[in-house]
Amino acid sequence: QVQLVESGGGLVQPGGSLRLSCAASGGISSIYAAGWYRQAPGKQREMVAIQTKIGSTNYADSVKGRFTISMDSAKSTVSLQMNNMKPEDTAVYYCNMNNPQIGFSSWGQGTQVIVSS
Repeated sequence: QVQLVESGGGLVQPGGSLRLSCAASGGISSIYAAGWYRQAPGKQREMVAIQTKIGSTNYADSVKGRFTISMDSAKSTVSLQMNNMKPEDTAVYYCNMNNPQIGFSSWGQGTQVIVSS
């Protein structure tokens, strides 16, 4: 069974940086896309950034220019570099990897990110 394990969350001051990483274990034949989502207390889970294996990316407007997603489909990893962080970035961040062609989609357990002085 495929498992995604996230790391890199924590506490950071406004304006600071964090890097989240996500690695898959258990054997994935092919990943089409990977992404990061987040859920703040009392809010719905929202897309932060997505990248496909052909390199196309999509970012939430709130993180454009500050966050960068990087996916390695061969290694089954995805990372999220977060710069110039703001208090409103505080949330639990989840990674997702999927391939609709083979009906595969898996989520990580989530990692807490807190932006506060």
